[in-house]
Amino acid sequence: MGGRERTVLNTANEINNKDKTNTPHMEIKKSEFVTSAPTVSKCPSDSKPEYAFIGRSNVGKSSLINMLCQHKGLAKTSATPGKTLLINHFIINNEWYLVDLPGYGFAKRSKTVQQKLTNMISSYILQREQLVNTFVLIDIRHDPMKIDTDFINWLGESSVPFAIIFTKADKLGPVKARQNAERWMESLRDTWETLPPYFITSSEKKTGRQEVIDYIGQINDSLAATD
Repeated sequence: MGGRERTVLNTANEINNKDKTNTPHMEIKKSEFVTSAPTVSKCPSDSKPEYAFIGRSNVGKSSLINMLCQHKGLAKTSATPGKTLLINHFIINNEWYLVDLPGYGFAKRSKTVQQKLTNMISSYILQREQLVNTFVLIDIRHDPMKIDTDFINWLGESSVPFAIIFTKADKLGPVKARQNAERWMESLRDTWETLPPYFITSSEKKTGRQEVIDYIGQINDSLAATD
């Protein structure tokens, strides 16, 4: 594992264990689309930190990104799930990138397209030095699925810093959403000694927005302190 990866992993652990009551809030004041890249080599060449968002088709990724940035239409939602086929970069506050990755689990795609997307995702996550955290999106209404746990375990085995974002909490209500999230996280204990951070969100009600943004802000602050 490289120096930056170790720093980010340590940072994530420190943030997760820290009392968050006195943490200053980060605000997203500006968000703009920058580029759609077919390969890692075509991604922006500067060194700003990047935060990737990924999940299965129809998990609500575009809606979550638009909600976090309070910018309707920033990430395009589609009537056809799994439409994202490129690595999409959005510049936030001119300081860091939010990266919208293609979803995994491409049931309706040809084997050739599936393999191409799998290679694109894995090469970005494993090779992109600017990537400091990957957010894995999970639909909170569903029980753990092998495709999600396999992807999460692959991130862990690859020493990639990540956090889990549960989406669509408004479909269940706060108590049931919390219970589902806790049950989901408990299912990871078979393979995980220390559980990753997680957030419960709703794009409809903006639940969890500040918590996710503040988590990114704290990592950015810690990275700046170590530069």
